[in-house]
Amino acid sequence: MSDEIPEWLAPLAKRAASATARDFTRMPTPAGEGRASAVLVLFGDGPAGPDVLMLERAADMRNHAGQPAFPGGAADPGDADAVATALREANEEVGLDPASVTVLAELPKLWIPISRFVVTPVLAWWHAPHPVHPRQPAEVAHVARLPIAELCDPAHRLQVRHSSGWIGPAFDSQGLVVWGFTAGVLSALLDMGGWSRPWPRTRVAELDDRLRPVLVPPESPVPGPAAPPPADDVSGPLA
Repeated sequence: MSDEIPEWLAPLAKRAASATARDFTRMPTPAGEGRASAVLVLFGDGPAGPDVLMLERAADMRNHAGQPAFPGGAADPGDADAVATALREANEEVGLDPASVTVLAELPKLWIPISRFVVTPVLAWWHAPHPVHPRQPAEVAHVARLPIAELCDPAHRLQVRHSSGWIGPAFDSQGLVVWGFTAGVLSALLDMGGWSRPWPRTRVAELDDRLRPVLVPPESPVPGPAAPPPADDVSGPLA
């Protein structure tokens, strides 16, 4: 596999092959429950170095409005497996050519109780990058390639807190605040790839009543007690 993918991606690909759900969440996936879905976690070599493909949901969607996410969605009856679902959804959402992608691994199925989805992240290498764009403007507002170096920069890391008390990791990159399920998966993969750097837990964005993070300047301390470490539960309040 290391001969087919760049050297920087090989450690993640090797580690992902033995990943378990416990690497991403403390929440067990119940057997025989939930709706099957998949997301494509697509790494590539971009203009600013290694990056990951991300989209931003349309601001007026009923669910997940304005949230950054991996391409993906619910399985269709005609999908052969999670890989087929992830690639089909990525093609429908952003025009990704499935032939440009090398699939590296199906990661463990992850349970999202609030939406009752069972999500399989599909790890992949974009061996032949090409322009992508929103193909469904009613669902996708923006497509971005977020640099790994920026995602790992402590200045671009923070936590997001929900009024319920849930708190989890987040990233502030290219004008997007990535949080919830997507940030949880991304944070775990950055750890597995050996790319993560120590970062302070004192920068916290509160979620407003529309579940949108309200950022504070990186240098501003968080009032009250220090925030706890990020939860390793990828579900979040609106994953």
